Amino acid sequence: MNSLISVLIKRGLLKEDLDYHLIRASMVVLFLFFGYQKWFEYEAQALIPYISNGPLISWMYPVFGIRGASWLLGVSEWSFALLLFLGFWHKRLGILGALGSCASFIGTVTIIPFMPDGWAASAGGFPAMAGNVAFLMKDVVLFAVSVYLLKQDVARASRSAPQSELVLEGASLKATQ
Repeated sequence: MNSLISVLIKRGLLKEDLDYHLIRASMVVLFLFFGYQKWFEYEAQALIPYISNGPLISWMYPVFGIRGASWLLGVSEWSFALLLFLGFWHKRLGILGALGSCASFIGTVTIIPFMPDGWAASAGGFPAMAGNVAFLMKDVVLFAVSVYLLKQDVARASRSAPQSELVLEGASLKATQ
């Protein structure tokens, strides 16, 4: 085991920020691919059981229709991808991307309790996932990843901002409260 650990260390596994950059890049790719799907009819139809049962997103169909809701999600996901990508260089834009990512996954995770036939009755129901719930469970992890990126970007932005700027922003917040 020690030799395996040594090899991993020599190969750069402990390189500073490797995890942060891999996670950010993974989220960019994920939002690009999932956002791309939203432009097509097959995906708009596949989203019906999710959006229809989402307590935070079910309003989208009456407002935008089936295709419009799909397009809105596609634009949102590509916007989050762009902001997360720009976050490699501009942490404040990364913060916006991470906030959008958090909101996106809150929206999808809240569908889980409301998804019809989401728990396999043949296995005793909850917690035996079935169909669409099993697909949505990945979003629990993706929400945690989004929170991690948000935390990292806020910490990095606060370290790179001049102290006087942070003091002024803090003072203006206190003045408005």
